[in-house]
Amino acid sequence: MSPIISSLSLKNIPSENLIILDARVGKEAYQTYLEKHIKGARFIDLDKDLAEIGQDAAFGGRHPLPGIKKFAEVLSNLGISEDSHIVIYDDKNGANAAARAWWMLRSFGLQNVQVLDGGIQSAEKEELEFSSGEEAFEKTSVIQKEGWLLPVIDLEDVENELINHSSTVVDVRDAYRYKGESEPIDLVAGHIPGAVNIPFSENLDENGYFLKPEVLKEKYTELLKDKPQSLIIHCGSGVTACHTILALSYAGFPIPDLYVGSWSEWSRREGKEIAKEI
Repeated sequence: MSPIISSLSLKNIPSENLIILDARVGKEAYQTYLEKHIKGARFIDLDKDLAEIGQDAAFGGRHPLPGIKKFAEVLSNLGISEDSHIVIYDDKNGANAAARAWWMLRSFGLQNVQVLDGGIQSAEKEELEFSSGEEAFEKTSVIQKEGWLLPVIDLEDVENELINHSSTVVDVRDAYRYKGESEPIDLVAGHIPGAVNIPFSENLDENGYFLKPEVLKEKYTELLKDKPQSLIIHCGSGVTACHTILALSYAGFPIPDLYVGSWSEWSRREGKEIAKEI
């Protein structure tokens, strides 16, 4: 199953086993969801459902992964079972939290998971049916899993891979953040020394849709030539990094390592070098 689905294709999917997740973020995200969402969509919260936020972002970053058992409870509360066909959307072309939810669901072991290409804006354009208020659905049994299945990497291993020149570390944040010109979210501007910058926005065309798989394949093959094939993807807090992991999967590449702590952890950890290009 392709990890990307168009609004037109979503429109034609039989409702049996289909679960749509609204992964928009922000202080008023849930209220926005209640006001208007794709009919049948269930709200999934980045901070509460897709992360387990600790007291110190220097250890785990701003959006650490929750424990596998906690996430299993989240899926149960959302009515998700192992045979569910899950489609996730947000309003930032998958970069809000839709791609993070996709990564976590796949890493949990669920196979039929897709991100809506173009997000809620595409759904509006294709005139999908919308609704408001709460959606009624039943909980499902808790799925038992032992741990995350997709590869993750911690700060110490990122550092070792860079020292040994054995992996390519890709920073998917906007170029101005990578260069250290300014930093709108974390405490310090700059980047991990040795990381290369390929902004996640370059996965999209001028209309906010994912580039075709063959275009992404050619693009990343060219960008990463002469570099170690082992990839580590990071961003600010392990959310938009999943957008590039999604794009790489869509293009047919193996799933790379996700550095969940990302810049929010590295930049806060005492003694870690910070690079700038200004």
